[in-house]
Amino acid sequence: MTSLVAVSSHLPETVPVDALKDALGLSDQQVKRFTRLYGLDRICKAPERPESELLLAAAGKLEGLAGQEDRVRYVIRAKGLRTTAPYPVNPLRDVRDALGLRHARTFAVADHGCATGLLALDLAGTLLEADGDPDALALILAGDKTLTPFSQWVADVSIMSEATAAVLVGPGGGRDRMLGYAARIHGRDDGLIDLVGDLAKEAVRIYQDALEEVVTAALGEAGIGVGDLALVLPHNVNRVSWTVAAKNLGIPAGAMFLDNIAATAHCFCADPFINYRSVRDLGLLKPGDHYLMTSAGLGQSFAAAVFQH
Repeated sequence: MTSLVAVSSHLPETVPVDALKDALGLSDQQVKRFTRLYGLDRICKAPERPESELLLAAAGKLEGLAGQEDRVRYVIRAKGLRTTAPYPVNPLRDVRDALGLRHARTFAVADHGCATGLLALDLAGTLLEADGDPDALALILAGDKTLTPFSQWVADVSIMSEATAAVLVGPGGGRDRMLGYAARIHGRDDGLIDLVGDLAKEAVRIYQDALEEVVTAALGEAGIGVGDLALVLPHNVNRVSWTVAAKNLGIPAGAMFLDNIAATAHCFCADPFINYRSVRDLGLLKPGDHYLMTSAGLGQSFAAAVFQH
């Protein structure tokens, strides 16, 4: 059974949303929408630091990695974007080498947008189970640089942030066991993912139903109901979408953890892991608690995973 052995995050310095107004070409109305309605306040930015440094900063905080490098069989890069560094730069190999993990199989997964982090987690568990070594580990690295205008914000949805997360995954263990996982892609045959025009209207139309579909499927696989959840750790896209989702899904009052929407904004597929680190630091998870991680990404990809602490 897949388990979270350790989770760490790195949050660069932040800037207020209105400081990005000129760089992103935001109107006064858009700034008000992002801050007053959507709940965004601070955005993590590290313009002078390459992606490899940001990923290494998160991985360097992992408890249980130092001295156990020989146990890491896979290093998996969960990418919200297909391309996150200019050719021939390879941040993933740079981080792998800096951590002394050259022996590990190293690859990236993408094309689930900001739901790719949960895909990487399920994939890591599948690979470790197939290997059959109870001591083997996988390292997942999540979070992207906002190098281009396309990656810096999603119009009228959220502003992207450069925080990162590192997750050490094991094939068993008694803490933070993954009990259920579900993913769905409601994509287009032409591969278009930009949220403009009819694409944006379609995304809004299916969003809540598609999210409910994966959450219900993951809970069903775990054998529990929404009322059994102590916490929900979503991606930090905006306050409105999750307020509506909580009402539609019947999530218990106070169970939806939204604190980091204001503190970090949307950190691609690192969000659920950043939120996990936050609730652990705040002491909000008790032994035996069930909790849910869930995300949605461009291309109409949705994922949810249920854990027991």
